[in-house]
Amino acid sequence: MKFRSLYVAFSLLAGVLVFPGAALAQGDYPSRAGTVIVPFPAGGTSDLMGRLIADVLSKQLKQPFVVENKGGAGGEIGTEIAARAAPDGYTLLLSGIGTNAIMHGFTPKPRYDSMRDFIHISQLAAGPNVLVVNPQFPAKTFKEFIDWVKTNPGKFNYGQVNASSGHVTSEYLKQVAGLDMVGIPYKGGAPALNDVLAGHIHGMFTNLDSTLASVKAGSLRALAVTSAERSPLLPDVPTVAESGYPGFTAVSWTGLSAPKGTPPEIVKKLETAMKKGFADPDVRARLESSGFIVIASNSADYTQFVKSEIARWTEVVQKAGIKLN
Repeated sequence: MKFRSLYVAFSLLAGVLVFPGAALAQGDYPSRAGTVIVPFPAGGTSDLMGRLIADVLSKQLKQPFVVENKGGAGGEIGTEIAARAAPDGYTLLLSGIGTNAIMHGFTPKPRYDSMRDFIHISQLAAGPNVLVVNPQFPAKTFKEFIDWVKTNPGKFNYGQVNASSGHVTSEYLKQVAGLDMVGIPYKGGAPALNDVLAGHIHGMFTNLDSTLASVKAGSLRALAVTSAERSPLLPDVPTVAESGYPGFTAVSWTGLSAPKGTPPEIVKKLETAMKKGFADPDVRARLESSGFIVIASNSADYTQFVKSEIARWTEVVQKAGIKLN
């Protein structure tokens, strides 16, 4: 019996030595620096959001969290890296509508599965898309825009960044309003927006934060926003829903996710950190000044939301019959 007790004790000790992370995960997490993977290049909205998340985590959990930009393939590469990372809470993902919902509609065999490969910790913020046009475009209102496009089928050219929220929002409007518009592919939102500003294309749906300054300056005309309610930053711009298409909504959203298998205790610590950090008045002010709505949901709600967004946008993409080149 004594030998058996010693054997059991040695076996337990060996387990701790072989898997030290498991032994420390519950009580000591985080005991070292962590990483937030942003699956896009530095400099854009996603990068800024990732750095805000890393800053909140660092302050709330008292360990440094840093951003690693892993761009490529519309966000698929970085998201796959995060999916294959050790589920120990030290490699996290800036998740979002493009990489964790829309991409599933475009990719029959994705590099990862948002529901199978991740635990979704918290949806942090969401912002509407806005339909902007060059000021020389004839339509001054959303109703005039609809009338012009229907009168001139196939003549409205819009910027299209494949698998982006603006892309599927355009397809969604084409479906519900019966519009014939032509998408001009771009590799990024900035080049497309520059061509709208220059008058090379008529307009596009894009994120509010990226167009706000140009709309305020008069170099772009905002015709409608895609949120359920008007944006307080553009109170005179109507929603698509109030302009004849009830129930029409389409928002860009971001959150924090972790590889599947991350211990529940760590998930709870991360969820709590996000909810507390994004309740900070300074953090909320930074986001709201750019047109975002702060959400900071719990893990269960974010998981259900991601699932519903996958189904919704997959249906839009399949109905449109569009595929990535």
